[in-house]
Amino acid sequence: MATKPPAGDPVQDAPHVTVPKQSAAGLPAIGHTMKVAGAQMGARRATLTLLKVNQKNGFDCPGCAWPEGGKRHTFEFCENGAKAVAEEATLRRVTPDFFAAHPVSDLAGRSGYWLGQQGRITQPMYLPEGADHYEPIPWERALALVAEELTALDTPDEAVFYTSGRTSNEAAFLLQLFAREYGTNNLPDCSNMCHESSGSALTETLGVGKGSVLLDDLHRADLIIVAGQNPGTNHPRMLSALEQAKHAGATIVSVNPLPEAGLERFKNPQTANGLAGRGTRLSDLHLPIRLGGDQALFRALGRLLIENDHVDHDFVDQHTHGYDDYAATARATDWNDVETATGLTRTQIEELHTLLRDSRSTIVCWAMGLTQHKHSVPTIREVVNVLLLQGNIGRAGAGVCPVRGHSNVQGDRTMGIFERPTTAFLDALRDEFGFEPPRHHGLDVVRAIRALRDGTAKVFFAMGGNFVAATPDSTVTEAAVRKARLTVHVSTKLNRSHAVTGARALILPTLGRTEKDHQATGDQFVTVEDSMGMVHASHGNLTPASPHLLSEPAIISRLARATLGPHTTTPWADFENDYDLIRDRIARVVPGFDDFNTRVRHPGGFTLPHAPRDTRTFPTATGKANFTAAPLEYPTVPEGRLLLQTLRSHDQYNTTIYGLDDRYRGIKNGRRVVLVHPDDATAAGLTDGDYTDLVSEWTDGTERRAEGFRVVHYPTPRGCAAAYYPETNVLIPLDHTADTSNTPAAKSVVIRLERH
Repeated sequence: MATKPPAGDPVQDAPHVTVPKQSAAGLPAIGHTMKVAGAQMGARRATLTLLKVNQKNGFDCPGCAWPEGGKRHTFEFCENGAKAVAEEATLRRVTPDFFAAHPVSDLAGRSGYWLGQQGRITQPMYLPEGADHYEPIPWERALALVAEELTALDTPDEAVFYTSGRTSNEAAFLLQLFAREYGTNNLPDCSNMCHESSGSALTETLGVGKGSVLLDDLHRADLIIVAGQNPGTNHPRMLSALEQAKHAGATIVSVNPLPEAGLERFKNPQTANGLAGRGTRLSDLHLPIRLGGDQALFRALGRLLIENDHVDHDFVDQHTHGYDDYAATARATDWNDVETATGLTRTQIEELHTLLRDSRSTIVCWAMGLTQHKHSVPTIREVVNVLLLQGNIGRAGAGVCPVRGHSNVQGDRTMGIFERPTTAFLDALRDEFGFEPPRHHGLDVVRAIRALRDGTAKVFFAMGGNFVAATPDSTVTEAAVRKARLTVHVSTKLNRSHAVTGARALILPTLGRTEKDHQATGDQFVTVEDSMGMVHASHGNLTPASPHLLSEPAIISRLARATLGPHTTTPWADFENDYDLIRDRIARVVPGFDDFNTRVRHPGGFTLPHAPRDTRTFPTATGKANFTAAPLEYPTVPEGRLLLQTLRSHDQYNTTIYGLDDRYRGIKNGRRVVLVHPDDATAAGLTDGDYTDLVSEWTDGTERRAEGFRVVHYPTPRGCAAAYYPETNVLIPLDHTADTSNTPAAKSVVIRLERH
């Protein structure tokens, strides 16, 4: 049983590079899964635990938010999901002895991979002001310290309450309830950094800031366009759904600068053809689009549909607003601009138009390749325009499908984790709990960093996540966090945020999804919402990693009691003891959760209402689905410069680094690589294997540098490059964000390559 963490921090800037793969999953994925799971948990524990992942009577995978179908496989998990489970259910432990041996100054110099590999944190830990070692602290004293800092602030708006997407519905609801009863809407979350652009665009155009399709719609679609997304690494179980769609006759198009193995060919490990055969070819057409050119592509598709009268006029007349302005804008689109923006030929674009013309039902899926540009919101509006033209909203096999990241990141927002809550939501809280919540807008992620930097925020409380590594502008962010009076992280494992602290810091260890949650009234379960609006229960089955762990609802309930004192009439102790009572309150506050406790106990859970999908009604300002006519935008790049996109390796989920290999892209034992077209490398005086610095350039004349990246020749479009985050976060200024959504624009950064 190899359950010990790596002895040293491995070198990450000397990778071995081979030819990229052209298929995903299959036997290699099974072998790698069991190797990783066995190393963390041991073979028997790994097998018993993985058999419970995503089962109706089991626990929801702590990885991505991809939904499960009605019929579950025995092994209802993917390779990266198994890695996420393995790191949570690991037998490795981070005890007070570990912190005694490793000062914060040592932890700050370690890689994120090394920190995550150390195991589960077993006790609350406290870093006093001026100290270099965390020390154990009792729970009561730890929560009292947080309460003392909160009550000493001049205003509640000097506190920031950040939430990761892995937080359950129950914990998210309690956290926003506590923050608002305390007096602030400072509730930034990881949505601010990923799909905020989707929510902004979809709310304006359709009236609901979520996707409009269910899993069965993918199986029934004629045409599926996957844009700016790599499901083979980021949402591997999506490949099974695409395979099922393919077998049912769907055509699949990938729109992405890089060819991705998972969208080329999928070897489903659940089938004989996937294990021993050639698997299933998924993409019928790959469009290697230039970074930031997606708005131009969809605008051109709209023009072609209108000019050739491939428009559902009945749907447009009955259900939409703004068609004439949009149509005039689309007809005026210049093909030279389109070809410059996309890097595609008119012939390539017309090929996709033909597929759209012949499709009776079209779905467009996307992820952060569309949401993290300066013009992301108009880009997603343009996707909606194309779907509206053919009536592909509110019918089977058609719609918008933003594929969310962390499990329950969508549920957090549904539960009220939002810095700009609606009046209706705040009124419902007031009526249910008898206090007047704050009405002014709070801080999102970027604004929270500015507030910490400027000293107007003094306490930072994080429910999960790795805020320091996930955010842009690493130098500014770390300096801002260090100015806080107190930083608090509710965590299961170590990450970089525990080594970049305020004057004082707390680590509060919590139960994971895999673990039994026993409270005063008995065993509890929590709930999550997947990427398609399905809500279901999650039951942990493992003995907790330590007797000193508290659940997230218990931590919030105890902190609320310590902070609000006798003035609160909210039954916080009851909420800690019985999560059914939390769900009863959610049912009375959050639309769509009527009879929550009964419906979520049904195997598989229930579907939240979605007016555009369910009834073709649109709760927008116009009462209809809105066409939009925005100016065409795309990045411009000076001569000799490249556009850089940040991305994940295959051994990574967000900032969690499971290993140092990116098997599908042919990179082993390293992360500091930059993927460049051979001609662009030659133009910069570099060849495959050379080392270069990445230097980002900004219109104010400033430059930022990330040093020592190995050049890897790769089939990316000319003028485009790619490298992993968080290593490249240092290149992105805090203020380089998407218009409207304020999401960091990490997918189109102008850089030059300088020999290292």
